[in-house]
Amino acid sequence: MKKTYQGSCHCGAVRYQTDLDLNEGTFKCNCSICTKTRTWLATVSPDAFRLLTSEAELTEYQFNQKSIHHLFCKHCGVRSFGWGEDSGNKFYAIHVTCLDDVEMDELVNAPITYVDGRHDNWRSPPTEIRHL
Repeated sequence: MKKTYQGSCHCGAVRYQTDLDLNEGTFKCNCSICTKTRTWLATVSPDAFRLLTSEAELTEYQFNQKSIHHLFCKHCGVRSFGWGEDSGNKFYAIHVTCLDDVEMDELVNAPITYVDGRHDNWRSPPTEIRHL
């Protein structure tokens, strides 16, 4: 069942609301940036995301194919969400560990799919996931 969560960066300069059902699944990727930052994500459609603070508080980083917009708080550097497009459809990638009001049980019970972004093999899991 979808629930509205409040999310933020560490210092609170970036805040948002999102509607999602963690039971529908989350994912972890083994690409270079996700591995280095131990990223844990859930995706939502644009109508399920609301930025509550100014975009001026964000800075962006892109690499490789520049298909994902990695957004950072200008002040504390935390990535609490980003966005991208898949087949022309925009989505938001929510860092589930930045949800302020998520219950520990919700995270523990959220299904995780592992994807092999390091080899652009998004439909298959990587051979090793223990480090993610």
